[in-house]
Amino acid sequence: GVELALKSVSEINTAKLDRWLGDTGMEVSCISTGQVFADTGLMFTDEDQHRRRKLVAIFKEMIDLAAVYGQLVNIGRVRGSLIPNDGGDSQKRFVEMARELCLYSASKGVTLILEPVNRYEINFINSLEEGVELLKQIDEPNFKLMPDVFHMNIEDETIGGELMKYINAVAYIHLADSNRLAPGQGHTDFGSIFSSLKEVNFSGWCSVEILPRPKPITAARQAIDFLGPIIVDYNR
Repeated sequence: GVELALKSVSEINTAKLDRWLGDTGMEVSCISTGQVFADTGLMFTDEDQHRRRKLVAIFKEMIDLAAVYGQLVNIGRVRGSLIPNDGGDSQKRFVEMARELCLYSASKGVTLILEPVNRYEINFINSLEEGVELLKQIDEPNFKLMPDVFHMNIEDETIGGELMKYINAVAYIHLADSNRLAPGQGHTDFGSIFSSLKEVNFSGWCSVEILPRPKPITAARQAIDFLGPIIVDYNR
């Protein structure tokens, strides 16, 4: 499969996408919204209601696209940061917007997946455990988590152990090595991670999200060559 990292649904020509997917026998695993934040700076926690409504509109378009391709839409840094000493108002804004989008998504058969991100990039939901606690506040069945082992390597006590502990909250996993390069280029123990996932019978998507170094095609090949045997063993 392939994950689509978009800043706008206008970037997608569905006729071309359908042809490419058909030619390769692939499917879309997820719609990723990281580029929305990178391009616009819009956030769920923004104090400006007009900007939040603009983001809701963008997300609803992403959800409409995901209803056809992948049925999953991720929420990464676009969730925004917590504003210090605001009495929890910024988190309340996130919860309110997340619930609204969950209700919209439910009618489309789409699940929203929140990605914990390490403390050096954002101050809101850094660990898998924190994500689980937030899920309890949202309290919607189509709101799940998208752990990224790169961030988990920084924030979580263990990777495999935490994934096993909270697997019922996990819908999708990002893979990258400890240095954000292709698996096999750092010190992350992927064998242990996949052993843990196999123990709890995880059958969702694992997507490689890595820096395109030294070249995109080289990085992709490194990931395939390293993960291929692990995945073959996983599926036995």
